[in-house]
Amino acid sequence: MRGVKWIFFDVGSTLVDETAAYRRWAAEVLAGTDIAPTAFEAQRRRLAEAGDPGDGAVLAHFGLSDVPWHPEEEVPFPDAVPALSELRQRGYSLGIIANQVAGLAERLARRGMGGLFAVLVTSAEFGVKKPEAALFEAALRQAGCLPAEAAMVGDRLDNDIAPAKRLGMRTVRILQGYGALSRPRNGWEEPEETVRTLAELPGLFPEDKGETE
Repeated sequence: MRGVKWIFFDVGSTLVDETAAYRRWAAEVLAGTDIAPTAFEAQRRRLAEAGDPGDGAVLAHFGLSDVPWHPEEEVPFPDAVPALSELRQRGYSLGIIANQVAGLAERLARRGMGGLFAVLVTSAEFGVKKPEAALFEAALRQAGCLPAEAAMVGDRLDNDIAPAKRLGMRTVRILQGYGALSRPRNGWEEPEETVRTLAELPGLFPEDKGETE
């Protein structure tokens, strides 16, 4: 991906493993109901396969109310810090565009990622959530770069790939979390590149950041 100067990342299921946090969330959502966890999980996977891997879809299906998310249960993927550090060493600036509760900077620091990101744009800060274009536009403004000079890395086709692509950003899908079950439903959801792990990411971004492919 020559010509890219900035690489923006989603957080959940992109930089951090949400498995333990999701299990706790699901247990608290189902507390006091007669819904079997296996049925809840099966429906979650069906919705993800249909292109809607978010929490809201499965809650709506069962008529359930949301409960607080526990980000302290999230853990960084083991290849996150090495991959991010390699990209920075190659001269790329890194940023975050994510739907996150307040306190992301502190959580990143505790996870060994403090100081790696020059721009942090979150839904908690701006009051809008992905896939709203405003969140991506705010990140580009803070970075001072054109959409074509930026790449978005995320696990969700609907929240990460499509809105970034509509703005003219480059796109990389990572096959982690429930988002990995989704298939592109239209051209906007087709990523330019796909990786299975963060360790593969530096291979897409050359050390000599030329202006053309």
